[in-house]
Amino acid sequence: MFGWLVLAVLLTALTYTLAPQQLPVSVYKLSLVATAAVVGYWIDRAMYPYARPDALLDIAGGADHMTLCVLMTGATLRRALIVSATMLAVGLGA
Repeated sequence: MFGWLVLAVLLTALTYTLAPQQLPVSVYKLSLVATAAVVGYWIDRAMYPYARPDALLDIAGGADHMTLCVLMTGATLRRALIVSATMLAVGLGA
């Protein structure tokens, strides 16, 4: 992740050098996308309060390993889709 951080800082510096008036716009858009990620996470938690990926470990009880893997994979993919759809909707201005 350090490489991506360095790249982001370099691109921000390049943006500041080429078009300093665009820097507030970039910060605004980044804050919108970051806020959308948090909102998407909380939408998932509100819609599926008993199907959180980490909660499935507690309620698994006597379930076998394969069933637990399928349930956790489904819950994780569901959360990723909800968060990404929220970020996409905000990013597109919907």
